[in-house]
Amino acid sequence: MSVLEEKRILLGVSGGIAAYKSPDLVRRLRERGARVQVVMTANARQFVTAMTFQAVSGRPVREDMWDPRAEAAMSHIELARWADRLLVAPASADFLARHACGLANDLLSTLCLASEAPLIVAPAMNRQMWAHPATQANCKTLSSRGVHFLGPAEGDQACGEVGPGRMLEPMEIVKRLEKMIEQS
Repeated sequence: MSVLEEKRILLGVSGGIAAYKSPDLVRRLRERGARVQVVMTANARQFVTAMTFQAVSGRPVREDMWDPRAEAAMSHIELARWADRLLVAPASADFLARHACGLANDLLSTLCLASEAPLIVAPAMNRQMWAHPATQANCKTLSSRGVHFLGPAEGDQACGEVGPGRMLEPMEIVKRLEKMIEQS
């Protein structure tokens, strides 16, 4: 039995080419017994569809803070309380910057501020974006607030460059998440 059995994982998907890995991450989490609720940003929808995530998670995807059916009962607060862990994969430079500033201008960022669950991020961006002093300062700020980082990895990037900034592979994220839960 996995330590992920019956864990409620809220998977945030921010915009970036690495979002193509996230449906496989959902599948891998569910194989280990986790219940996964996907929340997508508007930018994530440019790379992968909500239908894909609904198919692999078995749950309707949440995409918008202003969904009248869901928000009539303040469901963003309900979702924030539901989660045992918040995992953002991929976590774009934009997401990291907005969260470091405490912004809550979409459903995912609002959930991150409204939840008491541990927040884990799997960064994914171009190597120069990852190395930029602003990104590194944002990561330092987030780490000081208890945000856990999984990666990034080094290697080939979609832009044709090579270096740090790749999102970890889904199985590596799952293994590291399991280890974190075991140690908590």
